[in-house]
Amino acid sequence: MFRSSLTILALALAVGACDREAGPAAQQEEKSAPAKLELSGEIDRSQAGTLLPDLLLSDPAGRQLNLGAVQGTPVLINLWATWCAPCVVEMPMLDNLADTMGDELRIIMISQDLQGAKRVEPFFAKNEFRNLEPWLDPDNQAAEALGDLGMPITVLFDSSGQEIFRVTGGYHWDSEEAIALVREALQEQ
Repeated sequence: MFRSSLTILALALAVGACDREAGPAAQQEEKSAPAKLELSGEIDRSQAGTLLPDLLLSDPAGRQLNLGAVQGTPVLINLWATWCAPCVVEMPMLDNLADTMGDELRIIMISQDLQGAKRVEPFFAKNEFRNLEPWLDPDNQAAEALGDLGMPITVLFDSSGQEIFRVTGGYHWDSEEAIALVREALQEQ
């Protein structure tokens, strides 16, 4: 019975690993994510046509970005946190996707870390991303606006600000399949 209780506890902790509802104490220093973490996100088109939320984000330097005014170029929004293992695993893949897509697509990374720049700046410095910019949303307004389905969540919007598809959970964004999927979705618009 003791073993089954430990097993249940371990499963509960694993399921709650990316729980955004936890307070600041739960958002500990990021640890190296397992290199072979399974990324099980799937394409979801059920909210296609939903408009890009009108939110004001800031970067660690204090510059602001009005998300609702980002139009004219397709946008891939990714909600992530330094303490979310699948988020950390897919970020280099998103950086590679940005390399591949160039000016065809803007990728906006929105951190859900409650401690904002204090966690995000060192994380970005350590990982030396070439194409990703850190945007902060410590009040988790973006998560609420996008449906708060867990993390990571990535949503592709067309150049007029309408959702094409979303992926909840990690995804291999730099795979040939993902690149073809994004390009095909953008051409359909």
